[in-house]
Amino acid sequence: MDLDVFVSVHRAEWDRLDALLRRRRRLSGTEADELVALYQRTATHLSLIQSSAPDPQLTGRLSQLVARARSVVTGTRRASWHDVTHFLGQSFPAAVYRARHWWVPTALVSTVIAILLGWWIGTHPEVQSSIAAPSQLRELTRPGGEYETYYSSHPAAAFAAQVWTNNAQAAAMCLVLGIFLGLPVLLILFENMLNLGVGFGLMSSAGRLDTFLGLVLPHGLLELTAVFVAAGTGLRLGWTLIDPGPRARRTALAEEGRAAIAMAIGLALVLFVSGAIEGFVTPSGLPTWARIGIGVLAELAFLAYVFVLGGRAAREGETGDVESAERSASVPTAA
Repeated sequence: MDLDVFVSVHRAEWDRLDALLRRRRRLSGTEADELVALYQRTATHLSLIQSSAPDPQLTGRLSQLVARARSVVTGTRRASWHDVTHFLGQSFPAAVYRARHWWVPTALVSTVIAILLGWWIGTHPEVQSSIAAPSQLRELTRPGGEYETYYSSHPAAAFAAQVWTNNAQAAAMCLVLGIFLGLPVLLILFENMLNLGVGFGLMSSAGRLDTFLGLVLPHGLLELTAVFVAAGTGLRLGWTLIDPGPRARRTALAEEGRAAIAMAIGLALVLFVSGAIEGFVTPSGLPTWARIGIGVLAELAFLAYVFVLGGRAAREGETGDVESAERSASVPTAA
């Protein structure tokens, strides 16, 4: 490509597009059609220059021109309450539902691992002694010990906020680090299951498993489900890098990445609920059956939300990705 000739041929079109973009008054119908046509042609010119005769100065000018034109053509879109209701009522539950083949097996395998770790620790005194000294273990597991006072050691509101922040960070790490082939996600999962297994094993060896379950289940059911959803989504994102399926790898990663970001927002809300339960219900004076009942109801409500509402939205074509109008436009590659 002779760049000088190309510029001399198309400069008038670029100048005309720039002039239309600078208009203060409202464009007429004819001018608006002209702006759209010039935007499309200029985008094509930019693509040709980038691939055939890259020139930093000209590329920068045309990139700015195309970006300005695109913002005018597509318009500035503001979030509305419709977006919020659409996200909560369709996008988020559908995204969780679509990822069920990843997070449900993740939940089952992780739970089995936590139970096996708890059984191993609870039945092997030598393993317990490697965790802490006998006096420290007694302090942890005795009535009124650290396992019990942990949930009431801070004001409920502050404790709930701290728990929510920590869990939201863990879920976000699972979602973000999934891009590294899912390996960091497995480490995060194992650490969580190890912590759960240690508590399970130590309290069961002290004959206080019922107390432990009464402290963990009210908030733990929903909290762990959110972590499993995040981990499963992160693993799916990592697998997409290996096997994008019929989609181009870049397209597949973009779609799954956007869905993962939306998932992080939705799971933050779910973890807010579990954090509130952990801060206000778990340390409360309610009977154990009532506290566990609240946790079970919260878990069943979330599962119904995902498999009923999300399943219906997914079958209607909802993917959890942003709407097509919000996605990056493909630049034409032919004149």
